[in-house]
Amino acid sequence: MRYAVLGLGALAATSFASAALAQSKPLPPASSDVMPPVELTITMDGDKPVCAPAELKLPANTNVELHVVSQAAEPITITAPGQFENANVLHADGDLVHVASEKGYLVKQNGKGVLRIRTMKAGEETYACTSTRNRKAPFEGKLVLTPPAG
Repeated sequence: MRYAVLGLGALAATSFASAALAQSKPLPPASSDVMPPVELTITMDGDKPVCAPAELKLPANTNVELHVVSQAAEPITITAPGQFENANVLHADGDLVHVASEKGYLVKQNGKGVLRIRTMKAGEETYACTSTRNRKAPFEGKLVLTPPAG
């Protein structure tokens, strides 16, 4: 009986901690109700990944559905400063795994997935696609966040 009570206490503490960690500050309303689908493809040029488009244009402060399609025979990590933090990720499915640092998503070899994100404010950032086997030769592109059409 004592172990059952301890087990329930541990379960309650774990549930409470999980709920507390899952809560982050709510996002402000999106600038648009439209969720445009955008495709990001990953290929390889020798041992270096290549992501397309090289200039990824997305509406700022908007919910976006990013379709990721990899033709690379190895795992690739996509990163963009601040964009893939938990607060900006609405949903991820398919062959995408959030990296522990929260800075990006690992796309499994020849993987496909959908990443629903809330884009950040208007501006430009560098985004990168990095092979897990050759971290010294990442592909770097430009993430352009433009004011959304009203």
